[in-house]
Amino acid sequence: MENSTEDYRIQSFDLDTQVLLKTALKDPGSVNLEKVSNIIVDQSLKDQVFSKEAGRICYTIVQAEAKQSNGNVFRRNLLNRLQQEFKGREETRGRSLQEWVCYVTFICNIFDYLKVNNMPMVALVHPVYDCLIRLAQPDALMNEEEVDCLVLQLHRIGEQLEKVNGQRMDELFFLLRDGFLLQEGLSSMARLLLLEILEFRAGGWMLSSTAHKYYYSEIAD
Repeated sequence: MENSTEDYRIQSFDLDTQVLLKTALKDPGSVNLEKVSNIIVDQSLKDQVFSKEAGRICYTIVQAEAKQSNGNVFRRNLLNRLQQEFKGREETRGRSLQEWVCYVTFICNIFDYLKVNNMPMVALVHPVYDCLIRLAQPDALMNEEEVDCLVLQLHRIGEQLEKVNGQRMDELFFLLRDGFLLQEGLSSMARLLLLEILEFRAGGWMLSSTAHKYYYSEIAD
């Protein structure tokens, strides 16, 4: 575990918290892991950059704890907290779009990093789908921030998700296709992102180099 703590973006915390997190990464048995999981979730909900990195921190702590004591205290606390936040997701979205987007980014990041016997955690499959399907509803498609979040997550975990439940991926993509074809008032950026993700899945979760050039030169412009 030679990663510098810079890699984990924990320098944004106060010094005591930095010490706590650094200790958790190396010697999880010596700290309060419920407190650690709450700190990581709280920060993820307010810091979009951190929410994309947090999966690696959680993965490292889970591995260190398993190695040290064969325990899963950290993972259990993390999942409990994710479940609490999941139950309140509509209130979160109503209160703060940014916090909601951070939550979705975080739960998808955890899904991507934390595996059991090299398989995604079953407990996260439906909550992740529920979040992505929420982002594909007509009101969310009107917000570029939500469309952008949805497309980023599908680029990252779409293929893994489809393998564990293809039926729900079909359901999600029916919504995206209908949104793209039928919904009025979408911004041109939202339309472009939706078209790109529809092609991305149709191409077996890959974009041809021509398509890549087309979309990414458009987005850069």
